[in-house]
Order: sequence, then C-alpha cells, then structure tokens
Amino acid sequence: MVTSEAAEAPVPLTALSRWYLYAIHGYFCEVMFTAAWEFVVNCNWKFPGVTSVWALFIYGTCILIVERMYLKLRGRCPVLLRCLIYTLWTYLWEFGTGLLLRQFDACPWDYSQFRYNFMGLITAEYAVPWFCASFIVERLVIRNTLRLRFHEGPRTAGPSTARTPAGAGGGRGAGG
Repeated sequence: MVTSEAAEAPVPLTALSRWYLYAIHGYFCEVMFTAAWEFVVNCNWKFPGVTSVWALFIYGTCILIVERMYLKLRGRCPVLLRCLIYTLWTYLWEFGTGLLLRQFDACPWDYSQFRYNFMGLITAEYAVPWFCASFIVERLVIRNTLRLRFHEGPRTAGPSTARTPAGAGGGRGAGG
C-alpha cells in the first residue's frame, strides 16, 4: 500500500537525547570501573560496582561538552592531542562538580587515600584511565551517537493501513 504522505527525513538526536545517552554511558562505565577496581585491589569476586545518581548529571554534561569540543577540534588537531584536552577538561569538571557537591556534603568520591590527590577531589593516578576513556568516548560513543537519527514511520489511521512486517507476506514478493 502506497501512502500519499511523503516520508520525513530522519532527524539528528536532540541535545537532551544525546545527553541522556552520554549520562547512561558514564553511569555504566563508572559501575564497571569500580567493580573492576574492587576486584584488582581486593580480589573481590562479587565485583560490587557502585556509583551515585549524581554521576548521571556529571557524565552526561561532561561528555556533551566533550562532544562540542570534538566538533570544534576534529579537523584542527590530532586525536591524541584532543584526548589530552578532554582529559584536562575531565579533571577540571570532576574537581568543579566535586567541590560544589562537597558544599552540600554530597560528593560521592574521595581520593584522599591516593598519593597524588588534590583536595581529595581529583588524583593524578587516574590520568591514564581518563585519557583512555576520552579516546573511547570520542571514537565510539560520540561519533556513533552523532550518527543516530530519529525516524518516524508513516502515520497510520488504524488497523486497515497497518504495515505488515517483513517476511510476513502481503508484499509484492509474496505473490500479492
């Protein structure tokens, strides 16, 4: 059945939709990182990964800003330099959000036990993991998220105009 409605071109995800995906990605990675850390440091086979709900806002916003940096820098400097910039931004963002949350006794992390920490809010020991995470975020998460599109199929008035699933018959190739 051919509809008279022209199919609308798919549209890019909104900034809020991308923020949501970035927030979920960061939240998941935080849980996986803390589970792996617990295993490596304490040989805990339960892999108890933990985080805070604040991580959703922190990661979603941080990665959305890294996305903007990526779009501005991708043709201007090599990927390793961009990842260094993202890592520095991540430290600045972690310090700023941690300092703000600490004012309300709500900061979920404390790096005081690390040798190269600053105010317990950031630590140089995480530079390599943050750098690697920046590379993964740019190459996999941001680039693929920017390729996603919303696509609305044709609007149907009811069951008589419903489309049949592929392979379910009723199409030209099914003898109809």
